[in-house]
Amino acid sequence: MKKFFFPKKRRYSIILFYGFLIGVVFIILSARVMDYTSTDQFCMSCHVHPHAEENWRLSSHYDNKSGIVVHCVQCHLPPPGTVHYFTAKAVTGLRDVYGMVFKDTDKINWEAKRQLSAAVKHTYEESCISCHQNLFPLQLSEEGMHAHLYYDDNRDELNCLNCHLHVGHFSEHAQQTIDFGLEKMVAIDAEIYTEAASVDQFARFTETVPGTSMAFDMLPIPGGQFTIGSPENEPGRRDNEGPQRTVEVSPFFMSEIQVSWDMFMAFFRETMSEGRVDQGAFIASASRDAMIDGISGPTPPWGSPDQGWGYGKRPAITMTWHAANVFCEWLSLKTGKTYRLPTEAEWEFAARGGTETPYFFEGNPKKFTRERFINRLLGPDTTTINSYVIYAENSMARTQTPDDVNPNPFGLKNMLGNVWEFCSDYYDENVYAMYPAEAVIINPQGPPTGNERVIRGGSFRSDAYEVRSASRSHTRHDTWLLTDPQIPKSIWWYSDVFDVGFRVVLEWQGEEKEIN
Repeated sequence: MKKFFFPKKRRYSIILFYGFLIGVVFIILSARVMDYTSTDQFCMSCHVHPHAEENWRLSSHYDNKSGIVVHCVQCHLPPPGTVHYFTAKAVTGLRDVYGMVFKDTDKINWEAKRQLSAAVKHTYEESCISCHQNLFPLQLSEEGMHAHLYYDDNRDELNCLNCHLHVGHFSEHAQQTIDFGLEKMVAIDAEIYTEAASVDQFARFTETVPGTSMAFDMLPIPGGQFTIGSPENEPGRRDNEGPQRTVEVSPFFMSEIQVSWDMFMAFFRETMSEGRVDQGAFIASASRDAMIDGISGPTPPWGSPDQGWGYGKRPAITMTWHAANVFCEWLSLKTGKTYRLPTEAEWEFAARGGTETPYFFEGNPKKFTRERFINRLLGPDTTTINSYVIYAENSMARTQTPDDVNPNPFGLKNMLGNVWEFCSDYYDENVYAMYPAEAVIINPQGPPTGNERVIRGGSFRSDAYEVRSASRSHTRHDTWLLTDPQIPKSIWWYSDVFDVGFRVVLEWQGEEKEIN
């Protein structure tokens, strides 16, 4: 039987036709798959965040006057039509499927996922700009115009989320201002003190601040010598922790806990300046009451300074070093004593509590840290450190009250972790090298000048390496005010840091012997 063959030219035409047809079908199906997998319903079907849809529907990206709905992929993927869009879509989809299948969603720290440092990894600046092409619409407020001008001049450093973190997913505390909270921060029936505490012996006492309901415990820290810094073989050590030097500090009192919101708000209510320019802590007057009135305190902060975590005994945060220092000046005038921020040497002496180990409790930083590869796989050992330190592994990405930890040998709580603490010293990474190696350094004050201040202790965001007694860091004033569009920028509140606070010390001029 004779076989039938298409002419060669016709075979090529048929192959080309079917190839074209298959290509068209593939493109249509691919487009439909892309469209389907880009719907809000599809995103929500495997998205393990329990409140994502609810908070989205309450946000200005869904509930607004114009009726325009901004969908998931418009923020969480780059603009369509680019290779970046397809790769980002694949990576995002695989990540969400992996989380749904393999992760225990009850153990995911959603509070941390909503913070700026995490949000910028899952939201695309170019997507914001593709929708908001006109940054200066007619209805923009004057405050908004200044903010957008500031953004336009600093695009390399700023992200839309610096100011608009919660527009896609509503957050109640982000809508609040300081005006809402003053009455909530004060107990209605709280006792108002008329006298400050009398201190005539070197023993624990409770300070009471006249005219306020503010009271806090001060603990005696005996003077003595110690070795400041860390040995070169200490796990987690950084170069700015050495060389070690012998230091001697005089006796002093230190507050048992970090300055709480209850304490700071007493100062805020009495001195808040409502836009007045700071004129310094003192005025020329022989009257102590007039001098107190002369202190210009903080202006109201933007948003909720507690980040929605609560006030009360939680440490006060987001204030500048200047604000903390003025707090000490106000407290000194109110009580007739000499309160101030601790020197770096006083801070480390108090934190160590007489110990010479990495922490004031037993334990090897290598077992506690997550920076080691084996600990990332199996998890760090937290059995001991959890009892003494609020840090990245147990904080749930927020500050905690001092009741959650045990004190150090001097009775101080949260010396390590919870929030970094301001010291009075200017920062110099090589300051220890400036001290004589063979001498005992008496009450060092740090460099005479500088641009940044020392902060100590680590915070709720820190790894275990960073909450060692010798760990040092410093303020980053300009960076922490990056989002603040004011000219000049605020001298009272940081706009871009929420894990720094402080505690106070009181100078002691009497006998060194502690009375039990």
